[in-house]
Amino acid sequence: MEGSSKKPLSPTEYVFKGIRAAGIDFIVSVPCVNLGELISMVDEAADIIHVPVTREEEGVGVCAGAYMGGRRPAMLMQNSGLGNSINALASLDMLYGIPLLMIMSHRGIEGEPIIAQVPMGRLTPKLLDTMEIPYFIAGKGTDPSDIIVKAWNVSMDMKKPSAVLLPIPFWRQQA
Repeated sequence: MEGSSKKPLSPTEYVFKGIRAAGIDFIVSVPCVNLGELISMVDEAADIIHVPVTREEEGVGVCAGAYMGGRRPAMLMQNSGLGNSINALASLDMLYGIPLLMIMSHRGIEGEPIIAQVPMGRLTPKLLDTMEIPYFIAGKGTDPSDIIVKAWNVSMDMKKPSAVLLPIPFWRQQA
């Protein structure tokens, strides 16, 4: 902001801002190093119910129940967990028209130091395409808070899951 002494938001703060702007009030999370600070922010938010889960397919079911109970659900996860959740997404959310916003730390792409993350990193967009799950990628020149709101609106309009991919370079942006 020109002429302002206001400190720019960090990547994590932008994501949290988007969660708030989308009206998300129920979040499940699976641990991920890139999402750690965001998970803490969600856990401390009095107006968001946060349920940590051990596996992504468990999170899909918990979010489906929350949606049926009148909540606006999202899941914080690493993209490698997409493979764990494919059946639950297809046979629950997609079959019954249940919106779900998946906010994914996209590992295994540019800048990835762990070789075991690379296969799923490359496959993530292809899997989402195959499942006909719309996805949005936060990158340079994009406001992740706007992308999160757009992804939630698409999920609600289409009555199906949508995803926001947060690649490694996104997390390395300077605030």
